Formats: sequence, structure tokens, C-alpha cells
Amino acid sequence: MDLDHAVREYLDHLAIERGSSPHTVEGYGRDLRRYVSHLADRGITQPGEVTRQAAADHVRALQEAGLAPSSVERAVSAMKGLHRFMVAERICEEHPTADLPLPKKPSRLPDVLSREQAAALLEESNFAYQGDPAKTVRRNALARASLQRDRAVLEVLYGCGLRVSELCGLDVREVMLDEELLRVLGKGSKERIVPIMGSAARVMAAYLEEWRPVLAEGRPPTAAVFLNARGGRISRQSVHSLCERYGRIYAGRDGLHPHTLRHSFATHMLEGGADLRIVQELLGHSSISTTQLYTHVDRTHVRMVFMEAHPRARER
Repeated sequence: MDLDHAVREYLDHLAIERGSSPHTVEGYGRDLRRYVSHLADRGITQPGEVTRQAAADHVRALQEAGLAPSSVERAVSAMKGLHRFMVAERICEEHPTADLPLPKKPSRLPDVLSREQAAALLEESNFAYQGDPAKTVRRNALARASLQRDRAVLEVLYGCGLRVSELCGLDVREVMLDEELLRVLGKGSKERIVPIMGSAARVMAAYLEEWRPVLAEGRPPTAAVFLNARGGRISRQSVHSLCERYGRIYAGRDGLHPHTLRHSFATHMLEGGADLRIVQELLGHSSISTTQLYTHVDRTHVRMVFMEAHPRARER
């Protein structure tokens, strides 16, 4: 079995046996095809021919090409996973990347919106539609429905802390508004229950009752909550685009990312007094160390709370 075949076997293993998300499998596939191409350029096509030096040379080439540290780290993880798989399946005996170190990522705090920016982004007037005489009744209805869908997307990203893949994968049966809950399928196909309350619940209810049927009319039936203008499941790229557009216009933020709304959800929950373990559960983090990153985001807020709470904090 050559390396190309081994990569295909490994990706099938990730998708079928490990239950990895399509996004993860796709990313690992890109990384490993680049790795195999690098090895082939050096005359290495068989699993048993790979040396630690050849693997390390590939990592160095990625760094010299200017890849972000996080991208290099993922590539190394993919390489390690492939070689570990090949040894376990007895495709080869050696694991040349076993002691290959993961590149260190610079410590970086999550990008978050302020409470004021979040409020400006979700202001109801942002989603008002006045109608266009040049459009047909149907096109005006679709435009109005699309605006309200965008509003629901932003409300759920910020109000529930969902990943963009979780939001796009959400099905109607997983929205339990009577119980104020969402059933979310997260990383590694792990299911969790997330509250949906307040304005997020109100906007979601209006979207499902009044606006989703407009987007779905005359289209093949789908279980998806969030639909595009053609009645299909909304894509990650569409969610990225709408976040960037609304963020630039209403929050004064260029390049607003859906994950920034998730970061903002976590940060504002902790600032409001939520327990770290609860926020961990809401975000679907397997390790609390990931959630702890948010405790370092807003030092100004911590200082203000301290100043207000401690009886001698203002003493000089």
C-alpha cells in the first residue's frame, strides 16, 4: 500500500470509525495530500520509507511558506495521526513522527465584541425592509425573509454561543422553543443541550413561524432550520459573509467572524457572573482549560468589579 492509499484509508477511518466532522476530515485531507506531495518530490512513496528527517523538513517548509502557527500545528497533528494509524493497522512498523514536537502557538486572547457593539449589531431596526417597487411580490417577500433569517442567525450565534458548523447543521426538530432549548451536535458528534432564551428565542420563533416558510416555499423539503434563498441549508460561507457585512455596517468591525460572537457570548456570560463550569458545558468544551481562556479577556471589567466590591480598594 502506497502513501496515497494509506491517506485515503486514514480519512475513511476518521469519518466512519472516529466520527470526525466533515470539516475536520477535509482539513486533514488537505494537510496530508500536501505532506504526501512533499515526500513524493523526494522520491518517498511508501509508508516504510518515511524518515523523521523527511517529516521535519516538511514542517519547516510549511513554516517558511508563512503558514499560520495554528495551520502548522494542525498539519503536524494530521501527520502524527496518519503514522499512528499506519502502525496500528500494520501498514508499516515505524512511527517517524512520534517525537516530532508540535509548533508552539503564540498566546492570543479571543477577539470579542463589547456589550455595546453586540447591542448595536442586533438592533431591530437593522433588519427592517421597506420594499422595492422594482421587485415582484415574491422577491420582496424573499428579501424580507432573508433579513429576518440573518437576524435569527446573529441572535443564535451570540445568544447561544454556537459554532458556525453547529448553527448550519441545526435541524427544526432540534429546536424546542417550548422548553427554551436547542439540541446541538458539536465536535466529534457530541450532543449537548443549550438554552435559547430572551431575544434569541423570540426572534427564532418568529423566523420559524413566519419567515422560514417563505424561504422554503416551492422548494424540496429540508430539515434545516436556516435556509438560503434557494430553500437549501445555509452554508458556512454564507454565515461568514453575513457576519462580515452586518459587523462592518452596524458594529464598526471589519472582518467580523462568527466565532467572535461565540467568544463574546462566553466572555459576557462570565462577566455577568456565570460559573466557569456552566460556560464550559454551554460551549461544549471537553477541557475546562479551553474555557479558562475567557477569564483573561477583559481585565478592565475585573478591575471595575474589584473596585466596586472590596471595601478598601479605593483607599490611598
